[in-house]
Amino acid sequence: METESNAYRPDYAVSPGSIVAERLEAYGLSHAEFARRCGRSAKLISEIIAGKAPVEPETALQFEKVLGVNAGIWLGIETDYQLHRARIAEARETKGAASWIKTFPLKELVKRRIMERSTSDSDAVSKLLAFFGVGSVEAWHTKYERLRVAYRHSPSFASDGKALAAWIRLGELEAEQQECADYNVARFKRALKEIRELTQAPSKHPLEKPQQLCNAAGVALAPVQPFPKTALSGAAWWLTSRKAVIELSIRHKTDDHLWFTLFHEAAHILLHSRKQVFIDWTKEKEKPTDIEAQANKWASDFLVPRSLWEQFVTSDSYDESSVRQFAEEQGIAPGIVVGRLQHEKHLRWNQLNTLKARLEWETTA
Repeated sequence: METESNAYRPDYAVSPGSIVAERLEAYGLSHAEFARRCGRSAKLISEIIAGKAPVEPETALQFEKVLGVNAGIWLGIETDYQLHRARIAEARETKGAASWIKTFPLKELVKRRIMERSTSDSDAVSKLLAFFGVGSVEAWHTKYERLRVAYRHSPSFASDGKALAAWIRLGELEAEQQECADYNVARFKRALKEIRELTQAPSKHPLEKPQQLCNAAGVALAPVQPFPKTALSGAAWWLTSRKAVIELSIRHKTDDHLWFTLFHEAAHILLHSRKQVFIDWTKEKEKPTDIEAQANKWASDFLVPRSLWEQFVTSDSYDESSVRQFAEEQGIAPGIVVGRLQHEKHLRWNQLNTLKARLEWETTA
């Protein structure tokens, strides 16, 4: 069966007008006589023969009667000819967009078998547009303008904006594949409570059950390996009015970052605008925006109620035994407690890391 990748695409196309001209010469018919027999103007026939006017269905039926060639064949020749012309025009336009593709992670997309290796800059532009599901570079800018707004304050935007857009697109494609119920806020909150309990259960596939719970509540949970030099942990947005998306990069490869990011993005779904894309890119030394700070607070308090956390930190006892005991009392993984203690500078970044579960992306041959 012919596929898109091996479809035959000749670098030429014959216009229906040239075939008409050959037929008329063979039959010894003048253009004027042929026009009279078809009941069309001599001007139209001349324009069709010159490739300046297309063969319409009505004209194809007339050609069928006069020349004995099926109308469908004439229309097929016309379609192939017009498509060929469109490809030439597109190639001319994409050639001018060669510089646009330079900062996309093309090699990584090929390595992950998401895109095929390109034969030219023009071919790369065409493949990239197909990957993003848009018809032109201008359409790409229109679609991803809201992403640019989402991370316009990020110092990484200037150099890695297109890589971030590619990562978001992978999350979008993954989310589209997940069958989800219509979004239900009550069901989503119940799912988050169950996911919180799951954090303390070691698993080779820690997101498998959470994904099922989220899907049942109308939220696609999409873990997508980050591209090099894209310093982001997660993102949240609405794919449709009935389906939200949480995308996770798992870039820190520890359970505390994984779970905090998941609940942080969940906060955006629950609390904030459905029209925005929220991207968790803030670095340690950067002050988060008000919206990000609100999501941070919600996630922290959801994992450990503030009053209980304050009681724990005032004890000033952060050895392995006390951390394990507090985590068990809260019903969460001890790594989450360690991560928060480190973030709030009660512990150094190299302390008690043995209590964190390490995560790795599975590689495929």
